Amino acid sequence: MLELAGVSKRVGNEDHIRDVSLQLERGSMNVLLGPTLSGKTSLMRLMAGLDKPTRGDILLDGVSVLGIPVQKRRVAMVYQQFINYPTLTIYENIASPLRVARLAAADIDKKVRHAADLLRLTEFLDKRPAELSGGQQQRTAIARALVKESQLVLLDEPLANLDYKLREELRQELPRIFAELGAILVYASTEPSEALLLGGNTATLHQGRVTQFGATIDVFQQPVDLVTARTFSDPPLNTAPVSKRGAELRLDRFVIPLSAAQAAMPDANYTLGLRPWHLTLEGSADCTVEGQVKVTEITGSETYIHLHVADQPWVSLTHGIRHLDVDTSQLLHFSPENIYLFDETGHLVMAPRSPVPVSKALLAEQAWQK
Repeated sequence: MLELAGVSKRVGNEDHIRDVSLQLERGSMNVLLGPTLSGKTSLMRLMAGLDKPTRGDILLDGVSVLGIPVQKRRVAMVYQQFINYPTLTIYENIASPLRVARLAAADIDKKVRHAADLLRLTEFLDKRPAELSGGQQQRTAIARALVKESQLVLLDEPLANLDYKLREELRQELPRIFAELGAILVYASTEPSEALLLGGNTATLHQGRVTQFGATIDVFQQPVDLVTARTFSDPPLNTAPVSKRGAELRLDRFVIPLSAAQAAMPDANYTLGLRPWHLTLEGSADCTVEGQVKVTEITGSETYIHLHVADQPWVSLTHGIRHLDVDTSQLLHFSPENIYLFDETGHLVMAPRSPVPVSKALLAEQAWQK
């Protein structure tokens, strides 16, 4: 197990990482999810031993590793921008850590060819990096990490440069491959959908702080606060200030009726949260609000409709192609069963009574894990 105990990293007058405590089990898939500059790479560098924390400790199986040079740790790290040896063949690039470890030639050949086969590189083994595409070079870097059989594998947005089909294949294969080795896999991503596809555990990061850590689907469905909910929402979570009085929420001039369980909450001011796919253009939902259409984005199978509701930017995600004129009024429907409520400090006080549904496409992609 890898444990981070109260780890902080300060550079100059800035806190890059703030009081992070995590426990990552062997064979586990762990996603660091957050926007650019949230601290994902900084945290990975601390895990790898490339940087030392200002405060706190990092332990592997209960033993501090802070005094162990990175060269003596069984750690592999792959960045979004691939790093390969330009003068070596792809075969030798993959084999390089095995030669440093002085493995027998037959063992090296077996491991290199196995990794090359998994990552669709067999036909390129005699070529040099400059002769390959960016995606093929990235796969070479991943293959080199794979053959090291490291205790800790750190992947910093490693699939961003790959084509869509291969990216989806590797999202399915990488967790299984490294789990079979008993490695702790840490994967940094800016995309909530990618975290859901990868499954395992997710740590949401905001300004160098881990806001929540747990099973990915649990963090997605039950965010502990508004910051986490926003981090784990793409399209963005729809939010608006509301006031609760009795069995009603008031959102500007609109009234949202509450169930008996919801009405039992204290009367107060809250922030409402609503996922975009729960905001529909038609239907028999209990609540109706009105918005002004600002932008319509058609992706083919789905349409993103950007609106202003009570002076707040909202997004509705609907199936099919929808053409809506800019600056026209549009009624939007949703069920109070699907709302989140956060108190004035941003902490979650009410979540949807039933689990938030994940799209069929995401569930299909995760089926291999079950």
